[in-house]
Amino acid sequence: MARSFLRPFEFRGGIACRNRLALPGLTNCQSKADGSLGADELTWLTSRARGGFGLVSTCATYVADHGKGFEGQLGISNDEHVAGLTELAAALVAEGTIPVVQLFHGGVRAPSKITGSRPWSASEYDLTFKGFERPRAASADDIHGLIAEFAAAAKRASDAGFAGVEVHGAHGYLLTQFLGTVTNTRDDEWGGSLENRARLIRRVFAACREATPPSFLVGVRISPEVAEQGVDFDESLEVARWLADDGADFIHLSVWDAKRPTKYPDDDRHLTRWFRDALGPDVVVIATGGVWTADDADAMIANGADIVGLGRAAIANPTWPKLAAEPGFEPVRPPITPAEAAEISIGPAFAKYLRRFRFVSD
Repeated sequence: MARSFLRPFEFRGGIACRNRLALPGLTNCQSKADGSLGADELTWLTSRARGGFGLVSTCATYVADHGKGFEGQLGISNDEHVAGLTELAAALVAEGTIPVVQLFHGGVRAPSKITGSRPWSASEYDLTFKGFERPRAASADDIHGLIAEFAAAAKRASDAGFAGVEVHGAHGYLLTQFLGTVTNTRDDEWGGSLENRARLIRRVFAACREATPPSFLVGVRISPEVAEQGVDFDESLEVARWLADDGADFIHLSVWDAKRPTKYPDDDRHLTRWFRDALGPDVVVIATGGVWTADDADAMIANGADIVGLGRAAIANPTWPKLAAEPGFEPVRPPITPAEAAEISIGPAFAKYLRRFRFVSD
């Protein structure tokens, strides 16, 4: 049986993808202290491109030094980062993949121990995650400066030879913080109504689009539900519609292991199907979350995804796209040993990070 995820895919504008499998942005902590490309990060990403993934994204890549979220994070905040990014883009293209930079600002998740300054967000608020620092509310200058920083980062990605960028509006980072009613209690044009709370992510998208050539891909990643920040499922559907109307080349849904919205537990529709029904047939949908087997990937496409992202499965199985068509294929699952990690291009820093989740054993 031919697998649906192995069919080629073409974005509007003509960028062709050899299959419908993507390596999404994954934290790997393998860049240098100044944000420039590290050798282990280059090896990690090119190995997955060589393994057959049709689209490969960088990790969340910070657009401004005040938005850096973790040690070993890749940067695109200044022109000094462009040389390494150019090397990375060329290496990925040589392996036949579509290379994309994921553009990021941590907001409240950009700790002062990393950035040297108090984190800022949509508003002041309290959350409960480890290491939380109460953020200051963004000023108008912060917001307009951020939009310009995203646009400058998108242009650097284009200049470096990438095929596109993905604006990171998921996982509780800054753009999600503006969308949520818990983390955004502003009463100006950037808060209050959904239209106002979504203004920043839409302006960031538009600025990235304007700063890059028409053929360059500009997409957005969102989390459909983030309860602790007040991100509502129905509002996320509306934000996705707006971004599609604005011209987003793709909407990337980060669904983790969710099969249906928590807001509608009695509705049998897969979470991805909700977005496909809301967006219509012409909007490119990438969906990532809980895909391990070939049947999982086929099911994601059957539920409305155009492209399927593999996170954990891609970490443990660098050649997943090449093996998945074989009858009886069973992917390797964690935990894996440090020796096994090294054999599949996971460097020491990445392995250390993965030990937090017991993905790599001690």
